[in-house]
Amino acid sequence: MNIVIDSLYKTFGSATALENINLQFEGGEFITVLGSSGCGKTTLLHLLAGLTTPTKGAIYIDGEQKDRPGADRVVVFQQPGLFPWLSVEENIEFGLSLHSGTKASRRKASSDILPIIGLEGFASHKPYELSGGMQQRVAIARALVMKPKVLLMDEPFGALDAQTRASMQSFLVSLWDQLHCTIVFITHDIDEAIFLGTRLIVLTARPGRVALDIPIELERPRSAEVAFDPHFLDLKKRAMSILAH
Repeated sequence: MNIVIDSLYKTFGSATALENINLQFEGGEFITVLGSSGCGKTTLLHLLAGLTTPTKGAIYIDGEQKDRPGADRVVVFQQPGLFPWLSVEENIEFGLSLHSGTKASRRKASSDILPIIGLEGFASHKPYELSGGMQQRVAIARALVMKPKVLLMDEPFGALDAQTRASMQSFLVSLWDQLHCTIVFITHDIDEAIFLGTRLIVLTARPGRVALDIPIELERPRSAEVAFDPHFLDLKKRAMSILAH
């Protein structure tokens, strides 16, 4: 799987959100996109998802231009967006119900992924019976059962408390280590971006341009102690210097 972002510009009226974005992603990468508020990072994710169209330039996945939503790209937003009247398994199956497949195949998909996300035994629970972190795990599972080529994540842990956020970061790293799906993860948190990713992209303030695109060469599996690694600290220093301007 290959993603090419070619000379991408996005304007809203007289304001330019993104300017001349050129990137190429390979299958199985965990790409973290870091930037300050208003730099256009969420706009970039919406362009990848096909939720908005570029003013100039194009996005290609495996050579095919993408300018509208598709099942090959699924978004996980900051809020889980679960249906409160549906059970955990029904929420997970919802996206599948809009496409092909039998009820039995949808139920098997949800039952297969529940132990992977650590929610085995919670299939019949309603969202209000779950913690915030557990709800976000359901949202991630709902995306993964679609088997997308790319999982797009828009600050999915931003609304969680610090302890739950750290737990969810470790969970996501473990999940990616198991599945090796392609993830593009948007964040404004420097430590989160470096801890999670295999590759770090830092955008400038608006208009967003790529100021840094570098591999994150830290061993996996990762624990909280990785924050003291010299490579982690060097990346953090470089990112902070960009975000400070």
